[in-house]
Amino acid sequence: MISYPLRIGTIDTRVIEAGASGGSSASGASGETIVLVHGTGGRADRWLRNVDALAAAGYRVVAFDLPGHGFASKGAGLDCSVPGYRGFLGDLLDALKIDKATIVGTSLGGHVVASYACEHPDRLRAIVLSGSMGLVPLGAEARAKVEAGANNQTWEGVKGKLGRVIFDPALVTRDFIDEEFRINNSAGSRESFATLGRYIGHKLDDDVVGDRLARLSPGLPTLLLWGAEDKTVPLAVGEQAAQLLPDSRLVVLHKAAHTSYYERAADFNAVLCDFLAGSLGRHQAPGVEYR
Repeated sequence: MISYPLRIGTIDTRVIEAGASGGSSASGASGETIVLVHGTGGRADRWLRNVDALAAAGYRVVAFDLPGHGFASKGAGLDCSVPGYRGFLGDLLDALKIDKATIVGTSLGGHVVASYACEHPDRLRAIVLSGSMGLVPLGAEARAKVEAGANNQTWEGVKGKLGRVIFDPALVTRDFIDEEFRINNSAGSRESFATLGRYIGHKLDDDVVGDRLARLSPGLPTLLLWGAEDKTVPLAVGEQAAQLLPDSRLVVLHKAAHTSYYERAADFNAVLCDFLAGSLGRHQAPGVEYR
């Protein structure tokens, strides 16, 4: 696994990457790429429990910081919206010479991935959406809660947010809270989160793409991976999305909340690899439910 800065246009980001395109592997996945897109307040290293495991399965794996997050550019004037992030995702693929990929998105990142799929289905092998926004409207009350969370980066606010998005309180350590607090209060973060919060609170549902994605779904393999205890984007949303998207599959990970990719990483990785290999359902483990 390597980590490096990358400038795309006028915006800096941080990339975490593992695996080698064009290499050989027993899985038959050589040369294929998986791109991981985090959610509101997250960053590339939220995927550290996934990157090496997916690379070991034979994939080139790329995670990155969205503008306004992690170690990416921050401050006033950034386009912190789904259309803006969709454009940045496309620019990143171009910069890394990724012609076609499976793209995995969680929360707001899932919305970005779904939106990108609607505009550029030819560049996707498949999409995986975990606790994803943007498939059906969240509604004013839920949007207001997300906006409030984006703008509350106090230590107690960060602690509370992590306690909501992670089911197992033992995972919310003091070090985890401190790191999140410091990164999300670095220079320019307040302005970026305020911009993103206003967008989520007032415009997010204007960019819902579920119906558009449904028209692509028969030709675009789509996996919905949801935490059963998700309070941010409840499982009911995943169930609605499964009904909306033809040929999509919904897999529920129990004893996980909004960050199932982090909390139940081994199961998440195994289900994802089975899906890409055309053998979804092969991985059987307690708390993994195939719908």
